[in-house]
This record gives sequence, structure tokens and C-alpha cells, in this order.
Amino acid sequence: MSLFPAAEFEARVARAQALMDVANLDALLLTTEPEVRYVTGYLTRFWESPTRPWFVIVPATGQPIAVIPSIGAPLMGQTWLTDIRTWRSPDYNDDGISLLADALGEAVPKGGRIGVPSGPETHLRLPLDSWAALQAALPDRSFGDDDGTMRRLRLIKSEAEVEKIAAACAIADAAFARVPDIARVGAPLSNVFRAFQGLCLEEGADWVSYLAGGAGPGGYGDIIAPATDTPLATGDVLMLDTGVVRDGYFSDFDRNWSLGPAAPETASAYARLIEASDAAFAAARPGATAADLFHAMDKVLTGGAGGSDAGRYGHGLGMQLTEWPSLIPDDHTVLEPSMVLTLEPGLELGAGRTLVHEENIVITPTGARYLSTPAPRSLPEI
Repeated sequence: MSLFPAAEFEARVARAQALMDVANLDALLLTTEPEVRYVTGYLTRFWESPTRPWFVIVPATGQPIAVIPSIGAPLMGQTWLTDIRTWRSPDYNDDGISLLADALGEAVPKGGRIGVPSGPETHLRLPLDSWAALQAALPDRSFGDDDGTMRRLRLIKSEAEVEKIAAACAIADAAFARVPDIARVGAPLSNVFRAFQGLCLEEGADWVSYLAGGAGPGGYGDIIAPATDTPLATGDVLMLDTGVVRDGYFSDFDRNWSLGPAAPETASAYARLIEASDAAFAAARPGATAADLFHAMDKVLTGGAGGSDAGRYGHGLGMQLTEWPSLIPDDHTVLEPSMVLTLEPGLELGAGRTLVHEENIVITPTGARYLSTPAPRSLPEI
């Protein structure tokens, strides 16, 4: 069962084929979950298993071709695709490579070019010996970069995709509003993490793919480590950063709370994060660049000194928790309508203490629009 009508995927493939024509590509070879799902609608958590490879070919004309393990045929058969070729996997001697080579041989003429996403934030999801065997089986076809085709497609969301992301954000908003019910002085941080994931599920998340955060006096240190059993204490700042999934699309934003009254330094730092996020939101409009948003935030946070060790102040969002672009000085991606971004300023307060704030936005023809409900202007108290 597809989460979008067939027309959504037909439009995506048509755009892909137009870009392929400009890049002189005869086919795209897709091997990763978001790329396969982008052109097919094939949504399953079975990708958690690394055992089996999965392939989709986007030819220069016509529908994509799925070359997949037979265990996936019933679900793929519910998508808009009609050309689904399967083999019994795992096969230690030939795990789909001959079948894939045959399909590529049909779709791509001799001397033709096959594009594979190869730039930053991509990977090839098959064993290297299988990759070598595939190229050896097609010596008269060339394999190379897809010229950024998939990156370009996924940067610009359809209206239907933006609606999916907004729905995920609404779920996270509702769960964050209930945090005072589960977080209190004396509660172990690990219990808060578990209870918060339950809240997300109660509010309608299909699953909680990502939850990070921390707690500590006046701030927190490591924000990506697993939660410990350390109990929350008066004076702590609690931060939860979640990526909930609804219909295959992510939210990704955080919220902060003070356990009891916040120290003046902490309250001031939080206010600067809100100011930085406001500055980026105001700058987020078509024609601006990812770097412009970085500099708008960094001017507030460090006076323009160049950011922190976190490396960036936000990123793209969609079918994955983090997508292109990165809000860094060297990313000059031009913002366009229907790009979805996170704004994620952070401050280092010294002595292993940091504060981080994050919102989700979509670029519109006239500026930006929040997908997450903006955080309170003052640090909320539990």
C-alpha cells in the first residue's frame, strides 16, 4: 500500500529522467532505503537487516525496475511498479547480481552510462565484491556519479512531502508538551527517555527512530550519548532531541526545560539561542544560501567567530533525519521554495556545558514557515 498516489511517483521519476537527460545518463542505479523509497514508495523497516541487497533501476524512459529479494515481492507489488524481478536471497554465490546485470543490460544500451549517487551523504549498499562483479558483468557499460540527480530531487520537496513532515512535527510538538508529566526532580534520565518515546507513540508516531539529549547543572555535555540512570536534580537543564517518523518522514527538533528556576547565565544563553534561530528564520528565503543562515546565527552566538565544534547550525530534513544541505560556511546551496531545513544553533558555556536549540522550517516563495511550533521565548521551568 502506497503512502502517496501513483501520480506523486510518476512526477518524481519524470523529473529524474529530465535531469538524467541533461547529464547524459541512461539509467540510475539505486541501492539505499531512501532512494529506493523515493521512486517506488516501498516503505518497510526490513532495511534494518543488512543481509540482503535491494536494487532499483530508473531507466531513461518508462517505469523503474525493481530487482529485489523475493521476500519483498508482496510489499513491492503494492507499489505503483509493475516490473519487479526477484531472486531467493541470501545467495552466497550470486546475491542478485546476475539478475541485476541482465536488467541493466536491457535498460542501458552498449556504451551507455549508469549513474550511482556518489557525493557527500551517500553510500553504496552492497558488498564490494558484488559491486566488482556487477561492473565485470557489464564491461561495455560505464558506471559513474549520478551528477547530483538524486540530491537535487530530494532537496526540493513536493507539497505532499511537506505535509508528511509537518504531521511528524505535530506529533513531536504534542509529545514535548507532555514532558512535564514525565520529567521531575529525582527521575532517572533513562526513564525520561523511555517515557518520552512512549508519548511520541501515543501521539501518533509510527516509530521513534532517534532520541538524544542530556541533562546537567545549567547545561549538558554530551548530547548524543545514551541516557544514563542519573536522576534529574534541581538546577539541571533537560534537553530532548527527537526524530519521530510518520509515514516515512521525519521531524527533527529539540526542546529545553529547567528543573526549578534557571540561573541567570542559563536563561541568558537560552535567550541568545532563540535570537539566533530568529535571525536565521528571517534570513531563510529563496536566493539566500545555507552559508547565509550559518552566518546569521553565528553573528548572534559568537560575534562571527566561526561556530562551535558541533560543526554546523542545522541541515536538511525529510525521508532521513539529516539530509542536504549543511548550514556551514562552505555550503553555498541556494535556498529554493519547498526545501525543508532545521535551524540548530548551539552555545558552549564552558566546563563541559552546552545548550542547543532546534526548529524545523520550510522555505516558501516569500520566506520561511515553521513546521515545528516555535519554542517558548523564555526557558520553561518544570
